[in-house]
Amino acid sequence: MDRWTGVRDTRAMPQEKPFTDTHQTLGALLRMPYERMSGWLYAELRESGFDDIRPAFSAVLRNLGPGSSRVSELAARAGMTKQSMSYLVEQMQGCGLVTVTPDAQDRRANTVQLTARGEKAVLTGIVLSKSYEERLAGLLGERKIAQLRSILEELAAKLETTDTR
Repeated sequence: MDRWTGVRDTRAMPQEKPFTDTHQTLGALLRMPYERMSGWLYAELRESGFDDIRPAFSAVLRNLGPGSSRVSELAARAGMTKQSMSYLVEQMQGCGLVTVTPDAQDRRANTVQLTARGEKAVLTGIVLSKSYEERLAGLLGERKIAQLRSILEELAAKLETTDTR
């Protein structure tokens, strides 16, 4: 069992690494820590009483703001089809995380909004994310984590204003 993610550690199993991991592409270097954090975070959410939240729900949760959003907007932000987003939203509605109502301006469209339980799950996730960042500071030191955060914040800001396609 991996102490960071709470899931079975498959690194001990003999398997070949994907090319991107072997060559340590930037994408792989960004993905590996994210996947570790995500696995740990969802395990902790389960322990916090959110045992019905699946990692796939993050496509909705990270794109839903404090108000309501149309399913089509969420799908576009997540880079997925409207049908796939609708499926996730339906699953989340069944878990009591979101409400779905017809859009007041376009009855063909639905809007999605977090419930009180959904907001609590998001806020718990934010607190857990900060906790994981502190755990990483224990591994690398606070200075390096602060530098990493600063670089990532700068990169995120530049990518928002620059077309890098």
